[in-house]
Amino acid sequence: MVDSLLCSTPPVSSAQAQADRALLRLGRRLQAEHYHFITPTPLTHQRFIARWDNAPASDLRGIFGWSRPFDMQVFEAAELQELQQAGVIVKAHGRWRSTVRWSSLGPLLLTHSAFPTEEADSVFFGPDTYRFARVIEACLRQRFAPIRRAVDIGCGSGAAALLVARARPEAEVFAVDINPKALRLSAVNAELAEVTNVSVYHSDVLDSVDGRFDLILANPPYMKDSQQRAYRHGGGELGEALSLRILREALPRLERDGTLLLYTGVAMVEGRDVFLEAARAMLTGDEFGWTYEELDPDVFGEELEQPGYERVDRIAAVALTVTRLS
Repeated sequence: MVDSLLCSTPPVSSAQAQADRALLRLGRRLQAEHYHFITPTPLTHQRFIARWDNAPASDLRGIFGWSRPFDMQVFEAAELQELQQAGVIVKAHGRWRSTVRWSSLGPLLLTHSAFPTEEADSVFFGPDTYRFARVIEACLRQRFAPIRRAVDIGCGSGAAALLVARARPEAEVFAVDINPKALRLSAVNAELAEVTNVSVYHSDVLDSVDGRFDLILANPPYMKDSQQRAYRHGGGELGEALSLRILREALPRLERDGTLLLYTGVAMVEGRDVFLEAARAMLTGDEFGWTYEELDPDVFGEELEQPGYERVDRIAAVALTVTRLS
């Protein structure tokens, strides 16, 4: 059962559990039909669907990948009714739409929020997820020390937790988030992936989980969002506050030889990497070894038009890797 994966979370009603089972059944149907979709940036998504001028979708990629409207003939009556009752599809302006998207990540199929992600509790998935996945996979290839306990902070769809859980089936993996919707979707995705070593917890960073970890993963929001939506807003002057908080609180929770992988975005201010300057101040001394890599020099360039970014040259995607040496 999907809800059996949930631990230390807000209570799940029977109606919600039934809805999650319907979502799981939909995921299994998509797997059986070899559904595959790579989620692009929001701007690319917007430009693509504009070509169709709101014409109805006629296939599963159009419905569950591109979030296009569709007519009821796409589904049999019983399946349509189940998905409607579960809130997976809704009718607006005479057309049906899905409230979720399904994206491919290697062998995984993951559900997350439909486009556009406007709600405060949206569960985001996109190119950042793919870049973060490559960082995780590279770390796992290079790490020979055992991973007994791992945690994915701000798990969202659960992508990072599932990558580790599949690669290290002997590990105990925690997927934590403050967003109940993210926890539900992570549980569905874990069940769909047939992964049994992931536990899903409601937690503000690491507040609700005890002990130390051999691997801590985080891909936090890093934007300055005027609406302060949880999946986008990183806090601080330019979205850096949550990333720095995770670094500060994760360091004492690392086991010896334990590693923190922090993937985030950095607003470069007049040529200065202010995030790196603040992170370096936390990493003095011989207790930790660390590397810092700029993975993509220019992401979400459209944000530079928003208030607060007047002095920002660009936003870069970066990976900070920290290992406890003693």
